[in-house]
Amino acid sequence: MKNSKNKIEEFIRVDHAGERGAVKIYEGQLLALNTLVKDENLKKTIEEMKVHEKEHCEFFETEIKKRKIEPTKFLPLWDLLGLGLGFGSTLLGKKAAMLCTASVEEVIDEHYQNQINQLGPEENILKKKIIKFREDELHHKDIAYEKGATKKGFYSIMDKIIKTGSKLAINISEKI
Repeated sequence: MKNSKNKIEEFIRVDHAGERGAVKIYEGQLLALNTLVKDENLKKTIEEMKVHEKEHCEFFETEIKKRKIEPTKFLPLWDLLGLGLGFGSTLLGKKAAMLCTASVEEVIDEHYQNQINQLGPEENILKKKIIKFREDELHHKDIAYEKGATKKGFYSIMDKIIKTGSKLAINISEKI
């Protein structure tokens, strides 16, 4: 890796934004489940996954403060879009809600693996955390498919939209 401070700052900025976005997606899903959609099993699953995302977000929040990194200026927009994505996907039903998780986690898997491959021994603590968080995300993806996520029919379009949006958010958050 170029081992530049800027690259590490980009990693932390985008990971912070992504984990916060994941929390907001789950908050949107829980809002739908607590108001319009009644599915206690799905609610329990989402609450359990949200615990991991909060842990991840808190780690990157601490890193942002400790390293004096400016978070992405788009956090308020990502918060709003995350809530909307979570709420909207849950209104479409369990398959859509779980596909939302699976699609995002597939993008994050690739994103985190790319970072892991670039981080050297001087960032060993950060690298170990990202490895652990990637494992959590892969577990969430597996849960999503076990609980009904599918890419058949309309859902294949939804998958592409969510993945494109997630990749765009990553690219923007790295820079701004």
